[in-house]
Amino acid sequence: MNISFLPRTVVIFGLVSFLNDAASEMITPLLPVFLTATLGAGPAVLGLVEGIAEATASILKLVSGRLADRGWNQKRLVLGGYSISNLARPFIGLALSWNLVLVLRFLDRVGKGLRTSSRDALISASIDSRQRGRAFGFHRALDNAGAMVGPLCAWFLLQHHIKMSHVFLWSLVPGILVIFLLIFGLKTAPAAVKPEELPPLRWAALDRRMRGLILASAGLALANAPEAFLVLWATDRGLQIAWVPLIWAAASAVKAMVAGPAGGLSDHFGRLPVLLCGWTLRIILLLSLAWSCLAVHPVLVWTLFLAYAASLAATEGAERALIGDFARRQERATAFGLYHMLVGLAALPGALLFGTVWQTLGSAAAFILSALISIGAIFVLRRQYQEGK
Repeated sequence: MNISFLPRTVVIFGLVSFLNDAASEMITPLLPVFLTATLGAGPAVLGLVEGIAEATASILKLVSGRLADRGWNQKRLVLGGYSISNLARPFIGLALSWNLVLVLRFLDRVGKGLRTSSRDALISASIDSRQRGRAFGFHRALDNAGAMVGPLCAWFLLQHHIKMSHVFLWSLVPGILVIFLLIFGLKTAPAAVKPEELPPLRWAALDRRMRGLILASAGLALANAPEAFLVLWATDRGLQIAWVPLIWAAASAVKAMVAGPAGGLSDHFGRLPVLLCGWTLRIILLLSLAWSCLAVHPVLVWTLFLAYAASLAATEGAERALIGDFARRQERATAFGLYHMLVGLAALPGALLFGTVWQTLGSAAAFILSALISIGAIFVLRRQYQEGK
């Protein structure tokens, strides 16, 4: 991807996300196996751990976004957030119970909550709306490229007979590089407004199209099939544990290839068409996953896993660019925080619901329910977007 016309802030955050996700994804694809096979937890516990972790991050995204708009130093929020995550996350491998895993995942997501809104606001402010989809697409592409490298590193270490817990500890290496890159590469951003100029946060004051996106995205988070469960789905259908990091890496490679071009397409053809196409593809794949629970072939396992990853990446840039398009300048970090918060809060009951339905009625029922809720989210977006014009 050509980065010659992207500002320094976008490039630095792209590299930071690459390294951070390399560290994170050395752990994430192995976490379901670690929880279930090593610590003896069930699918419902996995849903609880992931749901609480994401909900925690989401609440803090609004708080930190509001603080950034009130004049808090955005570089310090970003640096503090990445530091907490990369210093806590590697020690998941030393946990002796799922309760301790929950605590460390909680700290990891606290860091994510502190950094995300300021990071997205800085990216959005650094470029005009005509290239905003491209900028966020570039960022998401490098983020997903790091998510490809991480599992490959984990696979390499496992192939050399490194214990799973020690693989987790090795993730500290790229994590330290993240911290140094932010300290020396990211310029300190001045506060956008004085604290007294920040208006009260009012839902009704937001652009109707942005409200529609936030509500629809929250609905999709409620409906989402967490990728950790896709790992369980794949292993239940014969995928060997040694191949888990590789299929996870392949999925991230697909995301990296899709996110950038899809973000650019939203600049040329509009945010709504890209969102509707990506979300419709996700529904089709959820129904296909439900069907594949009845009859499956190894090639189909890989195909559906990678296709679902592509459907997730196809809308990442457009969603964030739309927030930047319609958020008021003095509330940009708050708007990103609100978006991330509601999406993450919906992820908690969504993960618990998905895990509970899976455990009681089977994986096919869980995928079908996700597809039905996703259809409702699309209707919400179309109605709010059309009425907001």
